[in-house]
Amino acid sequence: MPPTTRAGRLEAAGRRRIAPTKDDEMPRTTAPAAGDAPPIAAVVVSAPEGTGERRADRRTGAQPRSAPLRRMLAFGRPPRVMGVDVARGVAIVGMIGAHVGVTQAFDWARVETWTDVVHGRSSLLFALVAGISIALLTGGRRTPEVDDLPRIRLGLVGRGAVVFAIGCVLELVGTGIAVVLTVYGILFVAIIPFLRWRRRSLWIAAGALALLGPLLLAIVRILSIDAYGEGIGLVLGTYPVTVWMPFLLAGLAIGRSDLLRLRTAVALLVGGAVLCGIGYGTAALVADPVDALAAASAADEAGRAQPTPEEVAAMPYPEQLAAVADPMRVVSAVVDVAPHSGGTLEILGSGGLAAAIVGAGLLLSRPLRWVLLPLAAMGSMPLTAYAAQIVVIALVGGLSATAAMEGAMWQALTLGLLVAATVWLAFVGTGPLERLTRRASAWMAGTAGGQRAGARVRR
Repeated sequence: MPPTTRAGRLEAAGRRRIAPTKDDEMPRTTAPAAGDAPPIAAVVVSAPEGTGERRADRRTGAQPRSAPLRRMLAFGRPPRVMGVDVARGVAIVGMIGAHVGVTQAFDWARVETWTDVVHGRSSLLFALVAGISIALLTGGRRTPEVDDLPRIRLGLVGRGAVVFAIGCVLELVGTGIAVVLTVYGILFVAIIPFLRWRRRSLWIAAGALALLGPLLLAIVRILSIDAYGEGIGLVLGTYPVTVWMPFLLAGLAIGRSDLLRLRTAVALLVGGAVLCGIGYGTAALVADPVDALAAASAADEAGRAQPTPEEVAAMPYPEQLAAVADPMRVVSAVVDVAPHSGGTLEILGSGGLAAAIVGAGLLLSRPLRWVLLPLAAMGSMPLTAYAAQIVVIALVGGLSATAAMEGAMWQALTLGLLVAATVWLAFVGTGPLERLTRRASAWMAGTAGGQRAGARVRR
């Protein structure tokens, strides 16, 4: 029976206002629907799904009747960090260019060569944003509580397993492209021990790995005489974990900051530019001495009789090491800045560039929201966009066919993905592969602590 007194009516209205909605049935660290899988994870700052849409409606007045229009108005609004989506979108465009673009060797004096920066650096930007996304997925500025760690860890394992599986499927397509997703799947597990680290500790660890990781990896490879196995190839192959972990840790530290503050964006932009200059500037300064040292080493090696692989295999280990060890590999591990070289200066230079791109995305995503929305839409569904470009490349005949197009495939594929991602975001929301990773994460997390988490949400 409806209340008849004024107090009764007010009490009933209050109950209706605080009654939980469908959106409120999710934990406050749950990512929104528009891009859930990191790098691959949705980018929100501790707010329930749909909050951005409700806030957008309050600003614009009456709620639009069209569901696509509501999604477009809600996407990228705080608490979602649209700038991170933009940076991820830039990484995807860069990786498409690295796969099918036609570029020339980089030269500061020739603008037409600047597109060469996509090689190697795009995937490293992807890794940095992956760390940011994982941070936002696991609590944003606040480190996760100890009681929540089992659920969070299992969720990351679930995501990593799906990303790894998708990477294996894309490798089976046979395009000849070095698919990065298998390594990313491993990184989801590798980052778990660092989830509760403080920002300062994360920065120290990232810096130590960036400075010492390539050197130690070169020494290990020399001492092992380039031993190879499936596990070694997976962890230390084309995409060594020692190169990716500094970016992931730095991204985790960035994600623990307040990304909605102007100060954070400016610090990333300026600090990243300075670090980029230090990395590539130092490489330019030492290039001539290193080249002279390499030439002298090559001349010395050419003057000596080189044993055959069979002869080396028959030698005792100390003699093997003396026969094949090349000190220049240690030097190159520090000073090399070539794409995918994994050198210390490459990590510093590419890391600075990646941080500057994230800072620029954070600064520009608000004043240029509608201009950057297609790029952010593609960045909100990175797994889907990355997989789609691999499939399209395979359908047109592989890398040899795209090379014959003289770079036209880069523009066509980028434009097609921008349009498709924007339309999908408007009419559906989350990308299909992002939905898959979300469900895998929820399924894994539900096996530990699920009942406790559910009880907390019901309260």
